[in-house]
Amino acid sequence: MNYNFNINTINKTFLLIAVCVLLASCTRNFEEINRNPNSSENIDPQYLLSNVVSVAANANTYDQGFRLANYLAQFAASVEFERIDRYEMGTNSEYWNTIYALLTDIKSIQTVEGTNEAYIAVGNIMQCYLFSQLTDIWGDIPYTQALLAKEGITAPVYDTQEDIYTNPTSGILATLREANNTLENTTASINGDVMFGNSLEQWQRFANSLLVRYTLRISKRLSDFSELQELADSGLLMESNADNAVVPYLSAAPNQFPMSQASQGLYQEHRMTKTVETILTDWNDPRVEVLYKPTGKSLIDNNPEYKGLLNGQSRETISAEGIDLNDISLFGSIYRDVANGVDGQFMIYSELLFALAEAVQRGYISGDANQLYTNAIQAHFDYLELEMPSDYMNQDLVTLDSGDEVEKIMTQKWLSLISNGHEAWFNLRRTGFPSLQPGPDNLNNGKFPVRYLYPESEQATNSVNYQEASQRMGGDNINSKNWWEE
Repeated sequence: MNYNFNINTINKTFLLIAVCVLLASCTRNFEEINRNPNSSENIDPQYLLSNVVSVAANANTYDQGFRLANYLAQFAASVEFERIDRYEMGTNSEYWNTIYALLTDIKSIQTVEGTNEAYIAVGNIMQCYLFSQLTDIWGDIPYTQALLAKEGITAPVYDTQEDIYTNPTSGILATLREANNTLENTTASINGDVMFGNSLEQWQRFANSLLVRYTLRISKRLSDFSELQELADSGLLMESNADNAVVPYLSAAPNQFPMSQASQGLYQEHRMTKTVETILTDWNDPRVEVLYKPTGKSLIDNNPEYKGLLNGQSRETISAEGIDLNDISLFGSIYRDVANGVDGQFMIYSELLFALAEAVQRGYISGDANQLYTNAIQAHFDYLELEMPSDYMNQDLVTLDSGDEVEKIMTQKWLSLISNGHEAWFNLRRTGFPSLQPGPDNLNNGKFPVRYLYPESEQATNSVNYQEASQRMGGDNINSKNWWEE
């Protein structure tokens, strides 16, 4: 398949990118849309950067997070139409195509007239994030040859996931290190940054925090965690929610959170799960009041309650069980009634702290796991603009003083990753926490899926390399585990 796309024509009057419109333009007929022989190819890199960050943030949070991964991580249960809740995974090819289109825009950022080493470094950070999405969702993918169609490579080989992450010169970890070093020493600057307001220091903190994320991702395959210790001690990681890698949605059209503008039927497809109900009830956790709504029936009865639906049930089962959907909670007002109630997320501060707490608890690095864990929970409460109850950390099911400490860290981390793309799913696959059970009507023989299928276009246009990668991974099916999770 040709992964080398021309650049979109972008208006040079700088506006905050219309996320929904841009996402649609990147996912439908992008090869034709991105080819305009009458337009200049020398677009200022700031407009390309705005496009890449905005589209990627929206794709991660809404299309991949709220619409898809929330079912896999059991934040949402479907009442009828969303068969991914029953593990009918498909290919997710639109995201595959979107990412490769964005990677082409990044290549343009790094080569167009007016670029500089700061743009190149920031582009490399976003490139690492996007390639990590591809490999963590599908496994082996076109990487080193992915964007070389102009050089005559139209059927790129699939790199192994191990090489994608760990190659000492071209891998994700190496590229993030190089970007960090560039940003630490450059005198260049950038514009068009809708996430960090052109702050290279915050991009550097984001790059280093991604290094922490990906080191934990492949930790089963590592024995040396000295770099992770250096990062923990560096003072160059995210330091607060002010460093969150997020793109705020706006209250005005067309930059609102898409679910706030979607049909009522689509909104009502997403229900609170029995998993969430059980965990948050056990924790006496007030975050439920922000993330979900009391059931309609309980409000009529003047006795607000939060109730979840068991995942993976067909509409026939729901009907046969006599389940009253008016007595099942919907997602909270921040997702529906407030157009700018959520952010387009890449990574928030609490995730970093949970990762460091896990690393300490597993003995990878030194530090105070309990303090990191407590600070992570507090950071998530703060992010949701909620006050953490004074006795919250003293509860037996929350405190690290008893039980399985790693399970507690990972379960709290799981909650903090709601709607943040597939990140909760990746952590579930890596650690098994929290322990989720497939629903009764699942379509995967009672197994928890670990990947999407490769897009059909790969079978048609890159068949030899597709077949080689599929065979190497144990088959192109949703149960073939990635290198880092085996």
